[in-house]
Amino acid sequence: MKPQTGAEYIADSLASYGVSHVFFVPAIMSHTLAQLDLRTDIKRVMTHGEKSAAYMADGYARASGRPGVSFAQCIGAANLAAALRDPYLACSPMVVFTGGPYSHERHRHTYQEIDDLALFKPVTKFSARVEDVTQLPEMIRQAFRAATTGTPGPAHIELAGHLGELELESCELDVVAEPRYGRTPAWRPAADAESVAVVARILEQARRPVIVAGGGVRTSGAGSELQALAERLAIPVATSLNAKDVIPGDHPLNLGTPGWYCRKSANQMVLAADLVFFIGSHTGSQVTFKWQVPPLGTPVIQLDINAEELGRHYPNQASLLGDARTVLRQLIAATDASTAATRSDWIARGRSLASEWHDEFAPLMNSDAVPMRPERLCRELTDLLPTDTLLVSETGHSGMWTGGMIDLNQPGQGFIRAAGSLGWGLPAALGAKLAVPDRPVLLFSGDGGFWYHVSELETAVRWKIPAVLLINNNRSLNQEIAIYQDAYGGELKAKHAELWHFSEASFADIAKSMGADGIVVRKPSELSGALDCAFAADGPFVVEVITEMTAVAPLAWVG
Repeated sequence: MKPQTGAEYIADSLASYGVSHVFFVPAIMSHTLAQLDLRTDIKRVMTHGEKSAAYMADGYARASGRPGVSFAQCIGAANLAAALRDPYLACSPMVVFTGGPYSHERHRHTYQEIDDLALFKPVTKFSARVEDVTQLPEMIRQAFRAATTGTPGPAHIELAGHLGELELESCELDVVAEPRYGRTPAWRPAADAESVAVVARILEQARRPVIVAGGGVRTSGAGSELQALAERLAIPVATSLNAKDVIPGDHPLNLGTPGWYCRKSANQMVLAADLVFFIGSHTGSQVTFKWQVPPLGTPVIQLDINAEELGRHYPNQASLLGDARTVLRQLIAATDASTAATRSDWIARGRSLASEWHDEFAPLMNSDAVPMRPERLCRELTDLLPTDTLLVSETGHSGMWTGGMIDLNQPGQGFIRAAGSLGWGLPAALGAKLAVPDRPVLLFSGDGGFWYHVSELETAVRWKIPAVLLINNNRSLNQEIAIYQDAYGGELKAKHAELWHFSEASFADIAKSMGADGIVVRKPSELSGALDCAFAADGPFVVEVITEMTAVAPLAWVG
């Protein structure tokens, strides 16, 4: 066996897992980056910050199902750790490398020395320090295994040396290729037959059941199986934001998004259900509006690949442990389709509530007002997005608008969204487009989120990434209106605008100054032509939509 440097070994290992891009800020693992060029086809994407590098890797991971990979030197490790909050909350597979002081340099006021390892513990599934090159094979294998098995999530390796100088050490190292752990799901465990039979009988006996599909359905690629089971038993489906694209938006059984960033009719149906079946969902505060939708005491069953999640927030009548696609196939085979007839009135009720919701918002969705109403923007996007578009949503109001107001009616359309970190959207959309270069990718962001990492427009230009970057520009952080009304005693007064208004700026002009293209949309009638230009472009294209400053997304409905 020929000795290898750590840099050569890391490069070969990443290639063996099918990694196609890494995202980084210099200077870290410079010899590894050189070996990626000399030994592999892996692209090296330099960004303008550790957080945006991690967000790009996250967008890449969510779009492709393959682990996103990011590097940061010691001084940037804290920024990278902060960025892992979003992929950790969204169960996104990632493997990140950082530098760290050698053991003999610790506690000696070494330049830039901070022990960052503890920062990674709450935002990773696995975090380890590598101080000897012989540890690399085991630690890299474990990082990819942790990232892609069970509930996916980030994994972290700290290499000795502020710049990861451990990569310079040599040793006889064998690359053990484990392509199974190069994408999610790495394994597809089935549920035990007895549990499947119990859940099948519970579903058959329910008269007002609702399925709440979570991100685990999307990770498993179980949309077809979910739709088949729902149709077989005539069960309405509500989708979390992480599962918005697992069933077509106009499917008669699709209720929309429940919980906090919701569609009212979805919450109405979940609250009226006599059984809620959570599939691949953490049953957390957002999808349940702080465990009010459904309320505690509602009969619940649950399917999840992680046993710790079963019954975590709602005591389960029955539980299924396994991969969503595999277990849904088991349920399809085990259930009696004739019981669907008992739920015809329940299905009719869901359609009626959905129709009422559309009627309620029709005036705003069809409004010709200038500045444009966001509701009209969302309706236009429902109609205008290409059939295989991947829609990438920023958090906050962007998540509310896209989650509740946009329908993805084509089976090929997809959706990923920030799990709570404002500023995630722009870099994530760029990473997503690199992961799926043959699909249209459109970012829906507010101006507040876009400002965070606007410098990454330069990265998009340098790499000629043809993502469409749509900005709902209301010149403010208007989600804070109610917060500051309360702070000022019930009305906005004095210098309140200092807390949530921005200065007037043109993102289209900023884009052009950085070598991208851009256009400003002021009227609803202008949007279609602008999107045609944007999707036809061979590089990044900003579509800046001027919208009403005081237009806020509807609050969650709980009756």
